[in-house]
Amino acid sequence: MSAPVMVASGLARHYEVGGGLFSKAQILRAVARVDFDLYAGKTLAVVGESGCGKSTLARMVTMIEEPTAGSLTLDGKPVVRARWPELRGDVQIVFQDPYGSLNPRQRIGAILAEPLAINRPDLSAADRRAKAREMLGLVGLRPEHYDRYPHMFSGGQRQRIAIARALMLDPKVLVLDEPVSALDVSIQSAILNLLVDLQERLGLAYLFISHDLSVVRHVADDIIVMYLGLAVETGPKEAVFAAPRHPYTTALLSATPRADPGAKHTRIKLTGELPSPLAVPPGCPFAPRCWKAQDLCRAERPELTGAPQAAACHFPMEPGEI
Repeated sequence: MSAPVMVASGLARHYEVGGGLFSKAQILRAVARVDFDLYAGKTLAVVGESGCGKSTLARMVTMIEEPTAGSLTLDGKPVVRARWPELRGDVQIVFQDPYGSLNPRQRIGAILAEPLAINRPDLSAADRRAKAREMLGLVGLRPEHYDRYPHMFSGGQRQRIAIARALMLDPKVLVLDEPVSALDVSIQSAILNLLVDLQERLGLAYLFISHDLSVVRHVADDIIVMYLGLAVETGPKEAVFAAPRHPYTTALLSATPRADPGAKHTRIKLTGELPSPLAVPPGCPFAPRCWKAQDLCRAERPELTGAPQAAACHFPMEPGEI
């Protein structure tokens, strides 16, 4: 296998919350520690509940926020703040909301050409227009759409425009932050198929952020499951879906709708409260909600171990246990 396009090692992002004249600020560990390798032509999906750190991870990868700890490399070169301006063209993002991510006062042609005007000043206006029209065709839109405004398009068409804008600088990595969750179910498959087709044609590496495991099953090659800022399970998609090792992953998969209503299906309902991200338990963060938790889980934090499917659990799930 070729070398990874992007490598994250011990990536973390912390925030200071509160604090004042007579009180000390608390530390919110939005992302505590995440490692991954991202390969050209492959999709790495990051899944978990709201607040688990998925979008914070996306902001670090796209150089919107600087990591508190850890390192990130792109094509073997360190991604440090001093190099952000030259590297941002290689990593682009598609946001969740196609209605809010496009400027309603700009025509589509201007929206697409703007990244080139900012980052490729050597290109002429004619070249920028030609590139924008080419990109419209690549995402399945027609030439006459070039002079229209965003409000003239449906949600699915707007997301195609957002994808086209992200591709204008010929990136190597595309971060997809819940790219279909705001769309009708009937439109989601068309956008997902478009993303798969673009990846095959352009050799893109995808970091796919999602809470919807049925979508992840369709597009991912590998998966990271996050909980309270920590990666609790990683591995190939087939292995994770067939036999999840972490109880949290098992619970997530049990809540995923099945196409076969007659198939045996056990729904796991988690009890207990989700711990505050400002006061993560000292042992396993999932222990307060885990039906398998023992004293060891509450006292000692498990390490992410195993290959190729790793789980941060003292008592991982056995095949067929549920």
